[in-house]
Amino acid sequence: MDHSAIELVLESCEFFNGLTKDNLKEVSLLCREESYQPGDAVFRQGDFTEKFYIIAEGCVFLERSMDLGSRKGNVVIMRLGKGKVFGCWSSLLGSSHDLMSSAVCQKSTKVVVIKGAALREIMLNNRELGFCILERLCLLLRERIQAVIGAMETI
Repeated sequence: MDHSAIELVLESCEFFNGLTKDNLKEVSLLCREESYQPGDAVFRQGDFTEKFYIIAEGCVFLERSMDLGSRKGNVVIMRLGKGKVFGCWSSLLGSSHDLMSSAVCQKSTKVVVIKGAALREIMLNNRELGFCILERLCLLLRERIQAVIGAMETI
């Protein structure tokens, strides 16, 4: 996937909504493509990474193993399709942590990968872009927290 194709993926992604064409081009230069087969894990709960991902095509389930004492199990937090983002958000804030869920492909999937630290540098140098991305991050995290709470209720 060349950078113009990556720009189209970014442009169609709600997370990057509001960025200018120039901003999208700058971000696209940080990106690369990865492909996965059904059943492949992009990452596993407990892994350490500084990347986040945008689904260019395919489907990914965010899954979490939970132990709530007498209630244990694996739950699907969310099903994510084309244009959705997932991964390690703390790298945008200058830190990193172990991932709290697994991301497992349900069919052949292509993702665009961005290193959080590299995007953070762009955000620091362009505060307007940085604010836009952090605003989207807040909305995304609210959505994921709601999904986790809903998933916990199924155990």
